[in-house]
Amino acid sequence: MSLIEVLNPATGEILGEIVDFGPLGVDEAVATAREAFLDRRWQGKTPGEREAILWKVADLIERDREDLALLETLETGKTLKESRSGDVSGAADAFRYYAGIVRRLGGRTIPVDGQFQVSTRREPIGVVAAIVPWNYPLCIAAWKLAPALACGNCVVLKPSELTPYTAMRLGQLLEEAGVPEGVVQIVTGFGNTTGDALARHMDVDKLTFTGSTKTGRRLLIASAESNLKPLSLELGGKSANIVFADADLKAAVRGALWGVFSNQGQICTAGSRLLVESSIHDEFLEWLLRRVRALRVGDPRAEAIDLGSLASETQMNRVLEYIDIAKAEGATLLCGGQRHGNEGCFVQPTVFSGVTSNMRIAQEEIFGPVLAVIRFDTEEQALQIANSTDYGLAAGVWTSNARRAERLVSRLRAGTVWVNAYNEFDSACPFGGVKQSGFGRDLGEEAVEQFTTLKSIWNAH
Repeated sequence: MSLIEVLNPATGEILGEIVDFGPLGVDEAVATAREAFLDRRWQGKTPGEREAILWKVADLIERDREDLALLETLETGKTLKESRSGDVSGAADAFRYYAGIVRRLGGRTIPVDGQFQVSTRREPIGVVAAIVPWNYPLCIAAWKLAPALACGNCVVLKPSELTPYTAMRLGQLLEEAGVPEGVVQIVTGFGNTTGDALARHMDVDKLTFTGSTKTGRRLLIASAESNLKPLSLELGGKSANIVFADADLKAAVRGALWGVFSNQGQICTAGSRLLVESSIHDEFLEWLLRRVRALRVGDPRAEAIDLGSLASETQMNRVLEYIDIAKAEGATLLCGGQRHGNEGCFVQPTVFSGVTSNMRIAQEEIFGPVLAVIRFDTEEQALQIANSTDYGLAAGVWTSNARRAERLVSRLRAGTVWVNAYNEFDSACPFGGVKQSGFGRDLGEEAVEQFTTLKSIWNAH
């Protein structure tokens, strides 16, 4: 097993080293999880016992809130306030929500012809492999672990090699809360070694993944070439945030600002395409640019900072390359457009106007603090532009016209549509996409379907 250095992207300092588990390490972790599943050390507990343990996990996350937030900030570069609100709070909420789901798992009775009593039963699917990304490592790990455990499964969790430490700490909290040994295994390493071995493993019953569409395609191939394990994939996005002239413009400016610059734009639902009706285009941009230029970029541990570092030098260079592409394609740079400072992986919040749908910054996921502003004249044109990408994860609509909002909601090709809001999440609400943004749903009761198998039972009278 080789070692991987983990860096603080805001400073470049080495935080530590982790092991690249690779195929042999994955074999051992999956075998341990399989043994735990077969001897029923977790699913054999009463619903009340499992509920209490998951609830305690949430309490322990809250207890260690500041330590977890700092750890998340050190390994991701995001601001402390975002680590607290987006990651730590989101993780605790997921465990509490799915603690309440445990007692509601069940099936139904089905009236059929003949002398039979027929019912269904939801049962744990077995050993779940969960591969999570670097942008919200603690929160998304909880989104996978909490429902999988609520349903009685055992889990092998692989965090990104860039951000392993909050996942490792979460594993310790699960043990402290009373999750039996072996039920949750955490494997670290690169995607093309440890991740690939996990995806191809014949004794993994289910794979859940959040990350890029490119990697999602590779995982589909891995499943097809191994044991046809079912997948749920939450992939990329190129979300449209649509502002009509009759909107509450102050609220829409706030929504546009944080819709794209939250977590330095490293969020799959980022409203990276801002569609603004022509009659208010110039006024709206003036208001927005005033807010963008006031954003404070710097040390993410400082409470007054609005934007921290990107997650890695690779990601920073990718974002800067897209900025150069936008300039070359004729988009108008209104602000930002450069690296911020000479140390760390900071990029200025950047806004382009004069963007057209055929430009790469209007079609491809940048995953950074770059906003593409597109002008539109009619509702139909806004819909055509919004639906013109390969992605379908999310969208936003800002209007005071309820009928218009409903028309757009019904025609936007997206898994989530916010009306007069943006980037709102709750553990009770299912989340996922359509088109090349993936399939399956995290969160909500719908996630139970991803982590259970349905058994039909026929009893003859």
